[in-house]
Amino acid sequence: MAAFMRGMSSCILKIERGAVLRRGNDYIVETKRYVRGLRRKPVQVLYPNSEKVPTSQQRLDEISKLAPSMTVGHKKSFKEINVRSNFFAETSNNSIPIKPSDYSTVSDQIDGLRFEKASPGDKRLARLVSVARSRTYRELQGKILLEGRRLICDALAVGANPQMVFFSSVEKLSELPLGKLKRATLVKVKFEDIKIWSDLVAPQGVIAIFSRPDPSRLVFPRDQMGQSVPLSLICDNVRDPGNLGTILRCAAAAGCRDVLLTKGCVDAWEPKVLRSAMGAHFRLPIFPSLDWKDIQKQLPSPVTVHVADNCSGTERAGQEVGDLEVQESKQQLKAGDYGWVSTRPNRKYVRYEDYDSESEQDSDAELSLPKVDTRLYHERWAQSNTALVIGGETHGLSLEALQLAEKTLGQRLFIPVVPWVDSLNSAMAASILLFEGRRQLLDLTETSEKKVKA
Repeated sequence: MAAFMRGMSSCILKIERGAVLRRGNDYIVETKRYVRGLRRKPVQVLYPNSEKVPTSQQRLDEISKLAPSMTVGHKKSFKEINVRSNFFAETSNNSIPIKPSDYSTVSDQIDGLRFEKASPGDKRLARLVSVARSRTYRELQGKILLEGRRLICDALAVGANPQMVFFSSVEKLSELPLGKLKRATLVKVKFEDIKIWSDLVAPQGVIAIFSRPDPSRLVFPRDQMGQSVPLSLICDNVRDPGNLGTILRCAAAAGCRDVLLTKGCVDAWEPKVLRSAMGAHFRLPIFPSLDWKDIQKQLPSPVTVHVADNCSGTERAGQEVGDLEVQESKQQLKAGDYGWVSTRPNRKYVRYEDYDSESEQDSDAELSLPKVDTRLYHERWAQSNTALVIGGETHGLSLEALQLAEKTLGQRLFIPVVPWVDSLNSAMAASILLFEGRRQLLDLTETSEKKVKA
């Protein structure tokens, strides 16, 4: 019985196999010839007509005959060999030398300047995110990111050092001064890739990485420096990128000698600051992250330092309706009397102690601020060497700024506003005071020249 069942099963299998072969004999046989092995190795593909598959070593030998410098002493994978073979096929008609490290790019030239064509997945473009968004990375690596033709041209005009330039088309690269890009690495990428990594809504198709410029080594145009006035701007705790960029733009337009930034300010090379400044970084020297001791050394001697304050507290109480005269306080002013001096305590470091009425006078003495006289912004305050301190809207002026103003016989300048308005924007107040200071300094220069001629 068992022998009978084995015989019947073998017959059934033969019949079914024959039926399948009769329905599609040629199709099934040809399909099986193209099926890859279970290990899924590309070298095990079965070709029809008994064709032999070239091994990796055979492909390597063929390429080494055409470009020996590409494969000497290296064992490459099958994927890398295909990339190398395609790369050599595209550039075999050109007389461009091939480097072993550049097998994923294609080189070309424009006006004698060589550039590379990046392959898909090039990681160099992804490094732009680190330069654009990390202040620590910019400071440690000494790099900045500039996007757009105008910023790049302004940087090259004053002698900034370019390291790498990414562009989407040859036309975009031709708009730049090619003579100043000889030491930079030029990489042509797709516009879609630039759009992915760009911080702009409408990218211009060109991004460059520069070495962090030293303001003392930049070469500014002589006609531009000839229009400057002896007025320095000090930004104290300005932490909003848009405000700082606008302040820098106003300082360049007013012809300031230089701009000094304290350590509490936002990074001057942040992309949003660069866009708001509209090239002001390359119109005048900007010294970032300075201590107050360094600021005093950077300022000329002698100099008068004034601080910008908003009209609040004592000034507003002493201001009559329709009258711009302000009563000067004869008492020692406290922190609350200054509009842009921060007095809000940090709750993390507050310690609660028992209140003692006898220590009230001591606490008032500790909170007292340096004595600085008050003056309206349109009155005479700008002299030969003048510095103006602008505080941020959130943290306000620091105590060191007031001490420096008291030491140099400076004054508190404010712009009177209508009642029930808290204060002006710091960038707006800076623009008003800077242009008023420029007007006063130019009038002083004209008056002195007339006296000399007389």
